[in-house]
Amino acid sequence: ARSASWRGLGSVFRAWSSGSAAPGSEMSKPPPKPVKPGQVKVFRALYTFEPRTPDELYFEEGDIIYITDMSDTNWWKGTSKGRTGLIPSNYVAEQAESIDNPLHEAAKRGNLSWLRECLDNRVGVNGLDKAGSTALYWACHGGRKDIVEMLFAQPNIELNQQNKLGDTALHAAAWKGYADIVQLLLAKGARTDLRNNEKKLAFDMATNAACASLLKKKQGTDAVRTLSNAEDYLDDEDSD
Repeated sequence: ARSASWRGLGSVFRAWSSGSAAPGSEMSKPPPKPVKPGQVKVFRALYTFEPRTPDELYFEEGDIIYITDMSDTNWWKGTSKGRTGLIPSNYVAEQAESIDNPLHEAAKRGNLSWLRECLDNRVGVNGLDKAGSTALYWACHGGRKDIVEMLFAQPNIELNQQNKLGDTALHAAAWKGYADIVQLLLAKGARTDLRNNEKKLAFDMATNAACASLLKKKQGTDAVRTLSNAEDYLDDEDSD
């Protein structure tokens, strides 16, 4: 009996026998397009896939597969466990489970190694889930300090994204009472003046004194700086 991993691949092999080139030959695949962060598709294999040529990617049931190039309709380029190779597109469609927001899942679970793997495979750091939340929001919501720090290491991380409720990562950390994460966000430059759909600042959401104190101090510092800038502006006008 044939392995389950080869079910539904007849059309691909018929294409080979009708004269088209097999994967790995010079004409089989155009040069891979550079993948933009956020365009990577992520799947979990439901069966083990046994390659027939050296160019194909071996993976086992349960492995996470990152699809980075879908320009060829028959053969997609993917990476799993640090190895890169070709996978029949209809195998992925029929024999793999799509993971819509892998970075969010890793952040919610506090799974640092999976988060690192997602980032290494160019999963977009600022992607939004159905609630309009980022992975950073969920890391702050769950008090996952190590996850927050790894996300902060990404050069294009968006600190102030508001979800469908208008909440930012700072709102989440304040509401859940994680003063250490509030402190990290403030040090990174998170805004304290953003109001959610209920017109509440992160300060208004704070559930303990430590968070409230940090936010009040930062708001006071920002207010003094704004006043100072205004005075400098007036002084400049006076001197004209």
